[in-house]
Amino acid sequence: MNLPYFISKRISRDSVGSFSSTIHKIAVGSIGIGLGVMIISFLILKGFQDTVTEKIYNFSAHFQVTKYTSNNSYEEVPLTLRNEVFRHSEEFDFIEHVQEFSHKAGLIKTDDEVLGVIFKGISSRFDSTRFKSSLVEGRFLNFDDDSYSREVMISKVISDKLRLKVGDDAIVHFFQDPPRVRRLSVVGIYETNLSEYYDNKFIIGDIRLIQRLNNWADSLAGGMEIYVKDIRKMDEAQDALESVVDYDFYVEKVEDKYIQVFEWLHLISRQVNIFLGIILFVVCVNMVSIILILIMERTQMIGLLKSFGASNGLIRRIFLYNGVRLILKGLLIGNLLGLGVGLIQDQFTLIPLNPKDYYMSYVPIGWNWEMTIILNLLTLFVVALIILIPTLAISKVNPIRSIRFD
Repeated sequence: MNLPYFISKRISRDSVGSFSSTIHKIAVGSIGIGLGVMIISFLILKGFQDTVTEKIYNFSAHFQVTKYTSNNSYEEVPLTLRNEVFRHSEEFDFIEHVQEFSHKAGLIKTDDEVLGVIFKGISSRFDSTRFKSSLVEGRFLNFDDDSYSREVMISKVISDKLRLKVGDDAIVHFFQDPPRVRRLSVVGIYETNLSEYYDNKFIIGDIRLIQRLNNWADSLAGGMEIYVKDIRKMDEAQDALESVVDYDFYVEKVEDKYIQVFEWLHLISRQVNIFLGIILFVVCVNMVSIILILIMERTQMIGLLKSFGASNGLIRRIFLYNGVRLILKGLLIGNLLGLGVGLIQDQFTLIPLNPKDYYMSYVPIGWNWEMTIILNLLTLFVVALIILIPTLAISKVNPIRSIRFD
């Protein structure tokens, strides 16, 4: 029979309704709340990272390949689509999808307003499945026209500024010599909430319109957007792309192009880690205090066990078993609290956010079961290790004095 475990279980049962019972509830509650907050923090962090990166990748892919140029304007130097990456992308095992794009600066004019925009030209190869998550009204472009599609998608920001809605016509003036004007029909409205990078600037239409305006052949485009199969191997994919494209092609990770956003996400991650360290420290301090209180309350029992010949190690294991039992109960409550709040927010989006500051309209939840398990194991290991410290006080208890202790 495991004597320390038996005594630990017995004194826990006997303490129901006593002062020790209150201490136990405080211990379980502190661990449960601490773990619950840690789980919620990581779920929200994962949600932020996934939501923002997904929006950026859906709009701009993982890599953009353009011609080298010293010009910072949106008037691009065309590259040929008759290259190995574009024509035979299936031969590269790390590439998931390749699509062409072009940009052209212009003005949208209505009866009352004028707004500068960037026309992003895409083709039927564009991955509309990814983009449709950002489409809040209307439909995607139709490329069935033999010449070029006169349909366009605008952002909700531009729609609100110009008071344009689905079905309206927009007059677009393109900057070139001589200027060109096109009447385009709004068929869709998108919203990424990344206003500084997309929503304030871009309207989306047929790349063949830009090719016609620039007198480009069908085999020319402003660049290529490339999706890779495994974003964890972006550096290896960049090296592979640079080794196969022409020497005057520039391969750029979208993560580097929008580095401010990714640095912001990294800063949030660092702050969350610091916050979790503080929570874990507070939980450990609480457990040390609680174990010391339990030892003080059981001083007479400790003295009696010592008088019967029990070693310090055996008595120490009694309180360790007691502490671990409290930790396990706290972990159960913490998981129910953290995962429960995460599930409610994920299903009902009860907590709103200002999209201008956070790039999304509500607090996102990203399910990360691996990190949840790690948090449980980390809490169990660290707190169980810390409660060894107060049990060292058991060796200082004098049997004769403790039996008379009141």
